[in-house]
Amino acid sequence: MIIQGRLAETPERDQDALCDAANSVIGKVRLIIDAFGPEDGSLSLSELSRRTGISKASVHRLARELLDWGVLERNEFEYQLGIHLYEIGSRVPRVRVLRDNVRPFMADLHTETHETVHLAVLAGLEVLFIERANGYRQSPRQSKFAGRTHLHCSATGKVLMAFGSGELLDEVASRAMPRMTRFTITSPRALVGQIEQVRHDGFAVEREETALGYMSIAVPLFTHEGVAVGALSITAPTYRADANRYLKALQVTRRQMTEVGALI
Repeated sequence: MIIQGRLAETPERDQDALCDAANSVIGKVRLIIDAFGPEDGSLSLSELSRRTGISKASVHRLARELLDWGVLERNEFEYQLGIHLYEIGSRVPRVRVLRDNVRPFMADLHTETHETVHLAVLAGLEVLFIERANGYRQSPRQSKFAGRTHLHCSATGKVLMAFGSGELLDEVASRAMPRMTRFTITSPRALVGQIEQVRHDGFAVEREETALGYMSIAVPLFTHEGVAVGALSITAPTYRADANRYLKALQVTRRQMTEVGALI
């Protein structure tokens, strides 16, 4: 589920959790922050109230404190996420170290393939993109940074499920899987079969499962102890995509990272 913060679009069991969260101050703050989706620039007070289920008066009061903290900013009559959130996020050791170590290799990979390169990690039951390398001429639709997407229909998500804990796949397969395009796999049985194939192959490919006209291929990133810490992917328009070439480039890049100790 891409987090949008809309109660009406949340599975029933998650709605109960969100309603419970709204009964505490911290819970309300969480709902306000999570109300901003990946594509939202700014939101009005009314929209924040609608998405969170919190009264306008409470949202307005909490928003003033969040403005002082720098977690929110004002854009004329609307609110947007503040720069302080980015500062806090950049302090997370697991993300910071991985991103800093892998970023130079991503730049080389983009130079070689001229396609969008993503670094992703697992965030709950979603994929979180923590870094990207792309050109200014490439479509922003295929390039997410600090954004989330579904596990079941993304190449990075399939890799993270295949080489993560066994409970992760079971949890994803037990939930409703949104159909993003007509090619999206929504059958639990089909998903399990596909993940088994990913484990065998060592990489994952998705073709137009997330967005029509685009494909992605991803490989897992392992520590020296064999723990999967993330996934590296290449995304390209289907009309010019060369999956075999991208896979070779990803594998060479991963081997280079391992040789120099970039993955700790």
